[in-house]
Amino acid sequence: MEKVLDRMRCICSRREYCRSDILKKALKALDGDRVKAEKIVETLVKEKFIDELRYSSAFARDKASLAGWGETKIRYMLSSRGIPKEVITLALEEIDVEKAAGKLEKLMANKYKSLKDDPQCRMKMLRYALGRGYDYEEVSSVVDKLVRQ
Repeated sequence: MEKVLDRMRCICSRREYCRSDILKKALKALDGDRVKAEKIVETLVKEKFIDELRYSSAFARDKASLAGWGETKIRYMLSSRGIPKEVITLALEEIDVEKAAGKLEKLMANKYKSLKDDPQCRMKMLRYALGRGYDYEEVSSVVDKLVRQ
């Protein structure tokens, strides 16, 4: 168990992980021994190798600025990893709203270039942005602006 714990410490020191990710890794390393795996996760939480808020904040910032995801998709992905709603809300507050809006406009401008001759351009652009997790209101105004130009 100490060997697995040391390996998990090493993994967690390189990048942020949530509890569920480390639990899966520990279960695999311990051949499915759930009790020992949960003890390892609790030890890592106590030693501050795992911090749900830190993980969620980093995840939200990266996905919003690099991948161009909207708040809805980020919220869904974090909740699917077992992150509590309160922590997700705090993490989403750290997203730079202006940068996210700029990223949305850039994504939509690139998408518009490939669809401008398509008769269903507006609908396809809306569907694309909604699939990336943006709200209809913010997407609709950006799409209308692009189509009018």
